Amino acid sequence: MDVKKFVPWNWFNKEEEESGKPMPFAVTDKQIQSPLQQLHSEMDKLFDQAFKGFGVHPFGFGRVPSAELFKPTLDLSASEKQYTVNVEIPGVDEKDIQLEIADDTLVIKGEKKQESESKDNSFYRIERSYGSFRRMLSLPEDADRENVSAAFKKGVLTVTIPRKPTQKTDVRRVEIKGAS
Repeated sequence: MDVKKFVPWNWFNKEEEESGKPMPFAVTDKQIQSPLQQLHSEMDKLFDQAFKGFGVHPFGFGRVPSAELFKPTLDLSASEKQYTVNVEIPGVDEKDIQLEIADDTLVIKGEKKQESESKDNSFYRIERSYGSFRRMLSLPEDADRENVSAAFKKGVLTVTIPRKPTQKTDVRRVEIKGAS
């Protein structure tokens, strides 16, 4: 019996490692703050910590947008012959998506571009997300990196990763001798 079939592979190793790294920019306040401004800043930090991991500032203003703001959802499945990754990317053109394999990592990145703004309309609320996105998936050992294929249809990117046959190890029984 192959025990590895029952142990799920952690596809999100690289993404989790990267999420702990600092952003490539820094927000600094070099001006002298009044006590009221300091209290306001401390409250912002408190709320940022409380909502950490959701990818957005709780009130939506005063912050640089997070890379997590537009993070496409995905489904992972496996069969005996292949792995399948379905990524939901509505509103993104096929030409704006890149798929790369670097060492043991599958990188899906792209950009959802905002349509041209209408000068005549006044927007009261915008809920759609725009911007760059990137998903990084750690590939299992049995993934055939050379024969990965992808298809894009109706806003869903389907990546098919064939599985290489694993080497079967011979099992032999070891005789247990009693102590003399």
